[in-house]
Amino acid sequence: MKKFYLLIMPALMASCLGYKELPVEYDYSYKGNFKKYRTFDLLTSPGIEDSTMQNEFIEKSIVSRMKFLGYRQTDNKPHLIIGYKMFQDSLVFNGYIQPDIEEWAKTQTENLNYDKQQYNLKTGTLLIQFFDRKQHRSIWQGYATTLYGSIDFTNQRHLRNAVISILDKYRFWAEGFVATGEPETKEIQ
Repeated sequence: MKKFYLLIMPALMASCLGYKELPVEYDYSYKGNFKKYRTFDLLTSPGIEDSTMQNEFIEKSIVSRMKFLGYRQTDNKPHLIIGYKMFQDSLVFNGYIQPDIEEWAKTQTENLNYDKQQYNLKTGTLLIQFFDRKQHRSIWQGYATTLYGSIDFTNQRHLRNAVISILDKYRFWAEGFVATGEPETKEIQ
């Protein structure tokens, strides 16, 4: 039995080391209805071939995370449309200084200012945006880069780490979804 533990422990430790959280920033719209969304779909651009906006592994990672949060994927009038873009080069990105989204969500005050902040992002940045289909606006965006070099967009582990790091900042369960992983049922009276 002792030998079994000696064999299994290195494997468990190696799996934990496979994930490296990347530095992430995010901004959001004060008009977002974060506690009311239930469905999503991925942004598609039929006929447009843009390799910075098309990556099967990123899409699978986004879908997996959204389903974990209780969202249902549908192409029929989804509440959220999720898009992403990979930036190979460095860029100056305009973000905002805002209260933590979870704190803001307790009051959902809409009359707050958007105080701009510039980010000098290094090469290899991933941006993920959530659009509210009904409002026709972006309501949340997260972006990750690494301090130690660029995200290698050909490396599935780098991509997975980037998606997980970004979507860890979006912490809203789908409306009606309870922690058991099952949709909430309401009694009919």
